[in-house]
Amino acid sequence: MSLTLFYHPLSSFCWKALVALYEADVAFEPRVVNLGDEADRAAFRAVWPLGKFPVLTDSASGETVPESSIVIAWLAQRHPGAARLFPADPALALQVQLRDRLLDSYIHLPMQRVIADRLRPADRRDPLTVEQARAQILAAYDLLEPQMAGGGWGVGETFTLADCSALPALFYGDKVAPMVEWPNLAAYLERLKARPSVARVLAEAEPFFQYFPQEPTP
Repeated sequence: MSLTLFYHPLSSFCWKALVALYEADVAFEPRVVNLGDEADRAAFRAVWPLGKFPVLTDSASGETVPESSIVIAWLAQRHPGAARLFPADPALALQVQLRDRLLDSYIHLPMQRVIADRLRPADRRDPLTVEQARAQILAAYDLLEPQMAGGGWGVGETFTLADCSALPALFYGDKVAPMVEWPNLAAYLERLKARPSVARVLAEAEPFFQYFPQEPTP
């Protein structure tokens, strides 16, 4: 087996890559990284100096592939099962990539800023940062809500990169900015969770959910 994925089961960006790998039925060796362990962290930085996962390595080609969206694009170029994650129609492919960027930039990354603030000591928390991050998430919800009115998948009729991106963004986004007033997005998240590739990712992450930081009490 030439592919190794360096990841952690609770990491939201790792979920994107995992969904794609499972969706395309690509064989790989999972390598869980414990960033809290100095030796494990150093070993991972030897693979990717920035120390951010997921990172996919291919021992056959000698390639190191970082960043979740790039990992999925790399898979689509080399594995027939993953090719469908990028539509052949150029216009539709651009829409898929746009949705990926919107989800990452306006839901996924702001969600991570909220979570990062929860992990700070009480006297170092930044309510303004949290407020601004949540405002970005809600604006993205407003943008995407009408686009999901017809049901189905994120872009077009098939499961794509857009859906791989949507799973972690919406799953964790709902925990920091609940989708109570966005029923189409909430229904879409439920469809995602029922997808076998997604259900597998969530099942593997479930033992780690106890470590997810809850909102601090006032």
